[in-house]
Amino acid sequence: MAQQPLMPKATAVWLIDNTALTFEQIAEFCGLHKLEVQAIADGEIGTGIIGTNPITNQELTAEEIEASEKNPKRALNMSKSDLPQPKTRTKGPRYTPVAKRADKPNAIAWLLKTHPELTDTQISRLIGTTKPTIQAIRDKTHASTPTLKPQDPILLGLCKRDDMEKTIERALRKKEKEEKAKAKAAPAAKKEVVEAPVEAPAEEATEAVTEAAPIVEETVEGVTEDVVAEEAPVVEETTEAAAEEAPVIEETEEKAAEA
Repeated sequence: MAQQPLMPKATAVWLIDNTALTFEQIAEFCGLHKLEVQAIADGEIGTGIIGTNPITNQELTAEEIEASEKNPKRALNMSKSDLPQPKTRTKGPRYTPVAKRADKPNAIAWLLKTHPELTDTQISRLIGTTKPTIQAIRDKTHASTPTLKPQDPILLGLCKRDDMEKTIERALRKKEKEEKAKAKAAPAAKKEVVEAPVEAPAEEATEAVTEAAPIVEETVEGVTEDVVAEEAPVVEETTEAAAEEAPVIEETEEKAAEA
C-alpha cells in the first residue's frame, strides 16, 4: 500500500488552494478519486475542512511540488518522515462504545422484526453482537425482554446506513437463490413420487400374468388328462356288466310270456 498523507482531504484542500497541481496528481498523492478532488475544488464537499500544509508536516518538499507543477504527468513522491503512520484496522469484532451497548438488544429486536431474511451471522457482524444473544431475544428468554423497544440501529448509532443496505442486499440475493433452487427441485420430486408407484406395479403385474399363463394352461391340460385316464376303466367295466346281464333279462322275459 502506497503512503498517504496523515489527513488526505485536508491536504487535498491545501494543495488545491496553494498549488497549480492537476486533480489527477492531487488525487493520486492523497489516495482520493479524481471526481472527489474536483468536488472539493467546486465546494460541493469538504466546505468545513481546513487545509493542512504537507510541507510543514514533512510530507512534501517545495521542490517536489514545483517539479510536479512543471510536468502534469509527474506524480508527487512522499518525503521520508519519522512520523508514525496510521495503521489499517484489521477485521474483527466491531467496537461499540459503552454508552451504546445497552441499546443492542433493541437494535437486534428491530432487525429480527423488520428484516427476517438476515441471518444471525449477518446481524452479529452488523452491530457487533453474539449469536447466543440474538437467539435469546428471538426466543424471548433474554433478561431485557420485558423492556425491549425495537429501534433502528442506524438511529442508535450502532451501524452505518451503507453497511446495513449492503447486508440486506446480500441477504435478499441469497434468499432469492434458495427459493429458485427449491422451485426447480419441487417438480422433479413430485414426478418421482407420483409416476414411479403407478407405472412400476402395472408393469410388474403384466409380466407376472404373462409368466403365469403357460403354467395355468399346463395345469389345466394335466388335470383333464388325469381325469379322463381315471374314468376310462370304469366306463369299460360298466359296459361289460351290461353285456353280461342282457341274456338273463331275455330269459326272464321269455318265462313270463309262457306263464
